[in-house]
Amino acid sequence: MKKLLENPIAKKILIALGIFIATILVFDNILIPLYVSGTETKVPNIIGMTEEEAIEALEDADFKPQVADTSFGVSLPPGRVFLQKPESGKIVKKGRTIFLFVSGGEQIISVPLLKGKSIRDARLSLERTGLKLGKIDEVPSTSPKDMIFDQQFAEGTKLRKGQSVGVSVSIGKGAGNIIVPDLIGKSVTEAAKVLADSSLKVGKINYQISNTLLPNTVLDQYPAPGNKLNSGNSVDLFITKEGSIEESEEFPEEN
Repeated sequence: MKKLLENPIAKKILIALGIFIATILVFDNILIPLYVSGTETKVPNIIGMTEEEAIEALEDADFKPQVADTSFGVSLPPGRVFLQKPESGKIVKKGRTIFLFVSGGEQIISVPLLKGKSIRDARLSLERTGLKLGKIDEVPSTSPKDMIFDQQFAEGTKLRKGQSVGVSVSIGKGAGNIIVPDLIGKSVTEAAKVLADSSLKVGKINYQISNTLLPNTVLDQYPAPGNKLNSGNSVDLFITKEGSIEESEEFPEEN
């Protein structure tokens, strides 16, 4: 044994073996028992709290709060916790991460253009955006039969998800014999000339902001191309103009 200890290589091996054994003993008898027998406690209920209140409550209870996601369309006001993982009442070890899911508030949606569409197309357009078709008023007009010629909320109006938009539908006033020309992409001057050549005229002009198209370019029209009108009827135009869009902070309520 004495000769073995005098050998430098053997001496290093014995030292390394001793350190390895000591490390195993520390893990086995101290660290692992501490981890396994760590203090357990009940997860507090933080549903309905603001994000700041929830974080403070969890930290006071020796947990690690972490915001996992912010979701819109939740009934709770913005900034309130609507879900937590693990759930309240669960018995877990102190120091565990608790995930918070925070409400972003109700989803706000812009009303699409419904004028010139059929009821079926309008319903699909609204459903795709998260809105619903509301009251349908059938009204005599010079517009083509079964075409929407007015809508409860103008295009671009901000509504909460799930609200309804009423429309007025033409029951017609005799079938027209003039096919509405396609004016989209033309200038106002060109559109007016095309309409005049078809015995039609420019109706109401609606201006919309555009930073990509030249001013006074036709973005849309009502009635849509292909519909039939009588001589002298009008076609409403949606025209571009320069400027910036200002978001409205008021959201109309349903009637």
